[in-house]
Amino acid sequence: MLSINNLSYFIGGRALYENASLHIRPKDKIGLVGLNGTGKSTLLKIVNGDYQPSAGEVQKAKDCTIGFLNQDLLSYQSEDCILDVALEAFQETLKLQEQIEEVLKLMETDYSEATINKLAKLQDQFEANEGYTIKAKAEEVLEGIGFSTQDLKRPLKTFSGGWRMRVMLAKLLLEKPSLLMLDEPTNHLDLPSIQWVENYLRTYEGAVIVVSHDKEFLDNCIETTVEVANGTLTVYPGNYSFYQEEKRERMEIQQNAYENQQQMIKQTERFIERFRAKASKSNQVQSRIKALDRMDRVAEVVDDNIAVNFKFKFSQKSGRDVVVLDHVSKSYGELTILRNTTARIERGDKIALIGANGKGKSTLLRIIDGTEPIKGERQQGHNVVKSFYAQHQLEALGVDNEILQELQQAGSGKTDTELRNVLGCFLFTNEDVFKKIKVLSGGEKSRVALAKTLISEANFLLLDEPTNHLDMQSVNILIQALQQYEGTFVTVSHDRHFIRGVANKIWYIEGYEIKEYPGSYEEFEFWKSQQEETVKQEPKQKNKEAKKKPLTDPEIQQAKKTLKKKENELEQLEALIMEKESRKKELEAEMALPEVYSDLEKLEKLNQRYNQIKEDETVLNTQWEVLVEEIEMLQDGI
Repeated sequence: MLSINNLSYFIGGRALYENASLHIRPKDKIGLVGLNGTGKSTLLKIVNGDYQPSAGEVQKAKDCTIGFLNQDLLSYQSEDCILDVALEAFQETLKLQEQIEEVLKLMETDYSEATINKLAKLQDQFEANEGYTIKAKAEEVLEGIGFSTQDLKRPLKTFSGGWRMRVMLAKLLLEKPSLLMLDEPTNHLDLPSIQWVENYLRTYEGAVIVVSHDKEFLDNCIETTVEVANGTLTVYPGNYSFYQEEKRERMEIQQNAYENQQQMIKQTERFIERFRAKASKSNQVQSRIKALDRMDRVAEVVDDNIAVNFKFKFSQKSGRDVVVLDHVSKSYGELTILRNTTARIERGDKIALIGANGKGKSTLLRIIDGTEPIKGERQQGHNVVKSFYAQHQLEALGVDNEILQELQQAGSGKTDTELRNVLGCFLFTNEDVFKKIKVLSGGEKSRVALAKTLISEANFLLLDEPTNHLDMQSVNILIQALQQYEGTFVTVSHDRHFIRGVANKIWYIEGYEIKEYPGSYEEFEFWKSQQEETVKQEPKQKNKEAKKKPLTDPEIQQAKKTLKKKENELEQLEALIMEKESRKKELEAEMALPEVYSDLEKLEKLNQRYNQIKEDETVLNTQWEVLVEEIEMLQDGI
């Protein structure tokens, strides 16, 4: 479907890619992984035609269409409502709709057979394009990724950048291109929306290439992993977990080969040095020198998985109770976030606050911090020293400061050596620490802000989406740092890999109350699945219990009367359904008559009646299903 052949791409003389190749087949589900700066997003832009390769080519089939979700779409604005923006995915169908409306208008004065035939042809094409269902499809996708039904009529420009990005994602999913390319799609999604997109991509009919730093997202929706490293593309035939294991094995083999080769090189060099001056050995010496020159050198393995030993120092421990919320309520006008809820954070708690966007997670974090006004009482415990990390703090960094200066001004009292060790844990080594904040990427700024948060002597951390903009290596470093943290923290996150690594309690907001699960995320997920299964089984269990209980003679007689009544109702309902079906066929035949086509007003009335009958039929069929189930229960019980 699409081939990348011997691709080279240079930036300022530096080779980002050199003779890289990749073949993408229909229905491939590919995850593009690698460290920040290796060129993952650049590769997608080359495939999309935004950048031209320095050498090599990208070949694609004539019928291959490409849809590309990237961060540049954050700036897209429109006066149209988001439903209409999403419907732009169906351009051809919308044009047909406009043409049908034009022909219908024309038919007010032109009743010719040519006009009628044109309308029939357009309507057939519109139906073949499933034009009558595009609105329902758009609503399903928009609501799947987190929009409420009320949101659908709001203009796109009234939403924040992250929510606008969701609309662009919805539009792309509805377009169903042959190749769907997604650059960090989970950055602006909450957990329920991420899970919805995972399910969608798993069954997507076309090919998918996704760049993501969400390990679990990749595991759940890709089947092939392509690593970008050292200017090449290496294919691993499995999901991200498979890639990690396979790479570990490849690295072991490569490291062994490297060590064996180095040993052989040293032996050869010793032979050359020892016998260089002996004429009798000159041929052998020259032979070995040539062999070394011709040798394909095995590269030494560079392990990307950094283990950190992050030492936290507290001047004092907090009391047992860190923060207690007592009968707290919070509303914004008519929007209720919390209602008369109570919660307690104790020393040593590692709490992950999860759930859909709009539930009030960030608001709750500010309530815990004491910066959000509330009704009710918030009590902070003894000797609690807080530190709050949020995305807006990236803008609070001193843009003209060097990275090391920024940490020096944090007032931690640490020496430059200690600060450089901390920065090393966050991938800032050697001369990197003298980079100005203003030249850093979003991910690098996040790492600086996190380092500032963690060097404070706070015994209570509040972390709002700390993994946003971090690559997997940085996320793993943060996980390790927080695992070594002996204080207390509450973190808002949608990254399941991160939550699994750090949380010992799960909080979520349900029914305007703070709910707590006292265990890990894996345990919470298992408990939740059990709860959902119990809810599903409850009606069945009640039916079983009802069947097991023997009926008395009067109860049997009453059940028989009820059964007879239900069977009569079913007979009447089936007759009504058949009548509706018959009337629907009559209307279909009537609307197909040429004289009806020529009467626009009559055609519109018939169409309205037809749609009403279809709606009535849907309701009647639902009633029929319920009635049949009730009859079966009665028959089993007698």
